[in-house]
Amino acid sequence: MKEKILIVEDEFIVANDLKIMLQKAGYQVVGIASSVVQARKLIEDKKPEWILLDIMLKGDLTGIDLAWELREMHLPFLYISANTNQSTLEAVKATHPYGFMVKPFREKDLIVMLDIAKYRFNEEKGSLGEVKIDTQIQEIDGIVGNSPLLKEVVEKIKIVAPAETSVLILGESGTGKERVAHAIHDLSQNNSNPIVIVNCAALPQSLIESELFGHEKGAFTGANALRIGKFEQAHNGTIFLDEIGELPLDSQVKLLRVLQEKEIQRLGSNKTTKINVRIVAATNRSLEKEVAEGRFRLDLYYRLNVFPIQLPTLKERKEDIEALANHFLKKYAASSRRNVNSISPIALQQLQNYDWPGNIRELEHLIERNVLLAKTTEIEKFDLPSNISAPFEVVHTGKMKSMEEMEKEHIMNALQLCDGKVSGPGGAAEMLKMQPQTLYSKMKKLGIKQGYN
Repeated sequence: MKEKILIVEDEFIVANDLKIMLQKAGYQVVGIASSVVQARKLIEDKKPEWILLDIMLKGDLTGIDLAWELREMHLPFLYISANTNQSTLEAVKATHPYGFMVKPFREKDLIVMLDIAKYRFNEEKGSLGEVKIDTQIQEIDGIVGNSPLLKEVVEKIKIVAPAETSVLILGESGTGKERVAHAIHDLSQNNSNPIVIVNCAALPQSLIESELFGHEKGAFTGANALRIGKFEQAHNGTIFLDEIGELPLDSQVKLLRVLQEKEIQRLGSNKTTKINVRIVAATNRSLEKEVAEGRFRLDLYYRLNVFPIQLPTLKERKEDIEALANHFLKKYAASSRRNVNSISPIALQQLQNYDWPGNIRELEHLIERNVLLAKTTEIEKFDLPSNISAPFEVVHTGKMKSMEEMEKEHIMNALQLCDGKVSGPGGAAEMLKMQPQTLYSKMKKLGIKQGYN
């Protein structure tokens, strides 16, 4: 018999259905409470190990009120509710639940979410069951630095890599999310199998399903041959879904089904194919904000956010700049066959004084460019933007522009200087020192058309 569960739900039919689902899955349901007062008594009498918690209950107190009490009792819980407005989500987040399910849901959804919640609870306690951590690993290939924030990231990678759980990598553009995804795969038990990289922001909306799940010959106009999708390509390995926040809602629904069922169905086929894939996703967006504004599914967010890893900006880990700069110097001096082997103290101080809006990627591109430009064996100084530390821009009315307005204006100016060209030599992406896919993503988010008008 699995854990003892108390259901706190004021609708009898919903509560009874939950009870049947849980008992069928082997859980012991110790009671059903329709109010916080009733729940308190059942908790004292029945000693449940988990609580399934609705938000709106009978009486003056809500499920959120009870959640704070459960936190003090160190009693794990997850929400089951139809209420997903922004203020409610913010209140829910503050209680640090182990999951949130949106009504209505299927039986399989409930069991999967419980498994995820139990994993998160065990991870919080410092126990990952039978997962063994290789404490001998001191460094991870490609991850350079010794700052405290980076050490936290490395330790999380070591903890989660041997497990099979999903990972959500969070961080600004250029902080190294793809490098972390590779590290998780390289330290996993399936590292002999492929890691498949998918940039969700670069997928044409009309072809997303075909790209991810594949299609049969003749499935649609232009489908002249069988196509194996990214998930099938990653079978027994890892799939890295970069910029996951860019997926449209209808594609999120299909992705959620794949994650829950562990199977895909090619376009034009009636057959399903079982897959065994480790999911690593990444985003530079606040998915919680996307959920609150209706652009990202809450159930998919909790399905992906089993083990989050937050990457620091380069500005937050400036003590790593010298090591990173020398790492890139060695890399690009070797690949370009240039005899450049050092960076002057003045140049290193320039790097320390800069704010790095493009993070590690911007530093890497700067070093690569200056290795090619160096006239001696040493990089003597860098040509860095002088206005990066300028104060907040103020419009004539005295009102400060928002960060989003400033970013949009900056991108528009770059596009105008490049005559609307986004990628390639002389394009805005090169000028702004970012990947073309990232720039396309930002343009889409900010409502900038490629004609920049």
